[in-house]
Amino acid sequence: MQPYNPTLKHNARQLRVNMTDAEQKLWFRLRRKQLHGIQFYRQKPIGPYIVDFYAAQVKLVIELDGSQHHTQEGSAADDQRDAFLSNQGIFVLRFNNLQVLNEMDGVMARIDEVMTQRLKPLIPLPSPFCKGGNP
Repeated sequence: MQPYNPTLKHNARQLRVNMTDAEQKLWFRLRRKQLHGIQFYRQKPIGPYIVDFYAAQVKLVIELDGSQHHTQEGSAADDQRDAFLSNQGIFVLRFNNLQVLNEMDGVMARIDEVMTQRLKPLIPLPSPFCKGGNP
């Protein structure tokens, strides 16, 4: 489990209740382990941040960006957040809200591609010392 600031828990709950249309649409496709059997969490506190969606097993964060992210201040804050998450070994995928609302198949294909790449190291390889049969 990733450490987080406990004071963010209340804010995360509020964000779950008040999801944007794009968040609701993507959540419908991520919930209940629909992709590779991996559990996603929504509005998950990690460190000093609340991320939109998080898959702990593959250390993947998905962020949906509204118009506030396209300002100089928003972009700088996103860069700072992404650097923190990257230092935790977490990969960040960003989509803007319009991509989710209008290009869902492409968004899901990109998420699937990244998850497949991040799952590869998790697949156990057969022991090189085993000559067939049980190790």
